Amino acid sequence: MHPNTLDFSEARVLVVGDIMLDSYWFGNTSRISPEAAVPIVHVRQTENRPGGAANVALNISSLGSQVTLLGFTGNDSESEKLETALEEANVNCAFLDVPNLPTINKIRIISRNQQMLRLDFEEKFHAENVDLTRLLELYEELLPNVDVVILSDYAKGTLNIGQDLINLANAYKIPVLIDPKSKDFSIYSGATIITPNLDEFEAVVGPISSEEDLVAKAEQLCKKYDFQAVLVTRGAQGMSLICPDEMPLHLPTKAREVFDVTGAGDTVIGVLGAALAAGNNLASATTLANTAAGITVKKLGAATVSPAELRRAMQRQEQDPEAGILSEEELLIEVAEAKNRGETIVMTNGCFDILHAGHVSYLEEAKSFGTRLIVAVNDDASVQRLKGPERPINSLEQRMLVLSALRSVDWVVPFSEDTPERIIANVAPDVLVKGNDYKVDEIAGAKSVLDRGGRVETVPLLEGFSTSGLLKQIQDNES
Repeated sequence: MHPNTLDFSEARVLVVGDIMLDSYWFGNTSRISPEAAVPIVHVRQTENRPGGAANVALNISSLGSQVTLLGFTGNDSESEKLETALEEANVNCAFLDVPNLPTINKIRIISRNQQMLRLDFEEKFHAENVDLTRLLELYEELLPNVDVVILSDYAKGTLNIGQDLINLANAYKIPVLIDPKSKDFSIYSGATIITPNLDEFEAVVGPISSEEDLVAKAEQLCKKYDFQAVLVTRGAQGMSLICPDEMPLHLPTKAREVFDVTGAGDTVIGVLGAALAAGNNLASATTLANTAAGITVKKLGAATVSPAELRRAMQRQEQDPEAGILSEEELLIEVAEAKNRGETIVMTNGCFDILHAGHVSYLEEAKSFGTRLIVAVNDDASVQRLKGPERPINSLEQRMLVLSALRSVDWVVPFSEDTPERIIANVAPDVLVKGNDYKVDEIAGAKSVLDRGGRVETVPLLEGFSTSGLLKQIQDNES
């Protein structure tokens, strides 16, 4: 398999660990309680998401991989909510019910995009109250059909038999990745890769004074506990992959804006495991995991990454000249993220057959209405229908490439209909822009934008510039 594949469909991953339900209660805060000096949150919306090991599994499933989740839950409504959400996301659930204990549930109170309070409902799992033998038996039944095992430790007790799980996977020659919580790394001996964050790493090896010190101490851990690699996630400093007798790999963070770090570690180990299971080498898989983490921290709560998002982010990092050219699916992902960051989305459209100064001036003016400018471009067939059989002069690919190079243009997307009305309705821009040779009621998509509370702006066109005029001038010069 290609060492840098982004096709995760054949990857088979088994996740074992502490399964949780993350609940979010959203509301407005406008006054202080008369009963105590605390804010009152008027809850308007609630949302449940898989958390802990379940979020790791969800991250793997979102890449299109095959994933099974094994762990303990209570016999309660929270477990049912989790199983429903996970199965809808194509996660195979192998839950072991514990009748006398609750499913771990963390409730976060959110107001104005800020977490106000977290409520935890949990009891730790112990050998006295859960059937660890049954967990081990089911684990061994699942092992022959997986490529990678991930042990997601949140110190809730599911991995009290972690050494047995590691030993069994090693017997089957299946790589074991561990997201640790214990300060005693000896309980993870024999694991293939361990992925502590910097705080967890320093809690074991002591304060780190430099990258050289980090590398030396990570190599010592590998030799002491028989790890093949240590991947230290370092927040704003990115992450470092250390393998004994190999050059360390230090990757800078890919997050330009950090909105919420909840679940970022789940994304790292989930994408790392899926990438390895898909056939990527360790360095490539680590690069993908680092990129994915940079995407999820721009989202609220424990979040996942799609293959399209990952592909787009990798293109941007490689400075692909076509990075601004998107499919409609990719565009909708980018727009949703931009809106979450409070950015104003502007959209316009046209054929843009032969780019000239009038186009550049027009697009600069359009960009001034917001943060991001989308240009929807007629494909070749629709240009022919609108302009005649001799047009376009330049193919769709050429037109989009030139547009994407303009400083005013963020994203370029093609459409095949005679008008962009459908794609405008799907994108739902905050501002729709067109030249002032149109009246507002003549502009395709204007109604849908206005109906959603957006604006439609018309801007003056630079006189003396048009594609038809340029073509006529060329023909006159040739005759």
